[in-house]
Amino acid sequence: MNSDLLTVIGQMMPKFSKGQRLIAGFIVNHFDKAAFMTASKLGATVGVSESTVVRFASEVGYEGYPELQKALQELIRNKLTTVQRMDATSEQLESSNVLPKVLGKDIEKIRRTLEETSGRDFEAAVAGICEAKNIYIIGVRSSSALAQFLSFYFNHIFPSVRLINTTSRSEMFEQIMRIGPGDVFIGISFPRYSKRTVQASHYARTNGAKVIAITDSMKSPIAEVADHVLMARSDMVSFIDSLVAPLSLINALIVAVGLKKRDEIAQTYARLERIWDEYEVYEKHEEDVGEQ
Repeated sequence: MNSDLLTVIGQMMPKFSKGQRLIAGFIVNHFDKAAFMTASKLGATVGVSESTVVRFASEVGYEGYPELQKALQELIRNKLTTVQRMDATSEQLESSNVLPKVLGKDIEKIRRTLEETSGRDFEAAVAGICEAKNIYIIGVRSSSALAQFLSFYFNHIFPSVRLINTTSRSEMFEQIMRIGPGDVFIGISFPRYSKRTVQASHYARTNGAKVIAITDSMKSPIAEVADHVLMARSDMVSFIDSLVAPLSLINALIVAVGLKKRDEIAQTYARLERIWDEYEVYEKHEEDVGEQ
């Protein structure tokens, strides 16, 4: 859902009942707060019944209040500052039950990701990655952790994987300037969307590379230029974004690619194991024979 929702509510204002006008006025002026209120809380805030709030949601075109609430949450995802995000979501959490609430929300986000991600796009992305000459990966700010994780494992599978890791726009373009047909560009971005990731995605597409977007919505700015969109839910929790569902999606992507490259991976890891042993990369716990 986008900002048209507020326009629609404004246009319908003359048709609303007195109670509905109170709800509409609050949503238009305080949509950042309304997005995280239950129907009961919203009704109590403006002085109407919960059933009036539910009827209002139906009046503006939604099956029920949860659908209207989700539309409001989508509307604000890329609009709020970090401080506003804390204020908007603080009422959802209490210090005494943060653990179950946050984990419960993450479970729900994984479930929704499974429902909403296109299996066809996923398989096409896997095929494109396996056939690529070069693989470029970018993720900025909090998404950089996802990009590094994906790059770490792809470097074990493919000979030419390039993690775009820079805070300079000019350096970013220098790192991708040779991208072209036969290459794959993987852009990872979640609200608030990074301009650098969007610009790099446009550049890759213009130069003939296949673009894979790992993002939260078909309305994401990197989805617009992508050949394949892999959607993962990343709703905000207080001042942070939950990256649990995106990481789970990336896990699935790595496993799917690995299964197609099974023979190459087996040889690679056999070689790596010898290197790790020789240079004592990992700690070993060996029992001392004869000691009690």
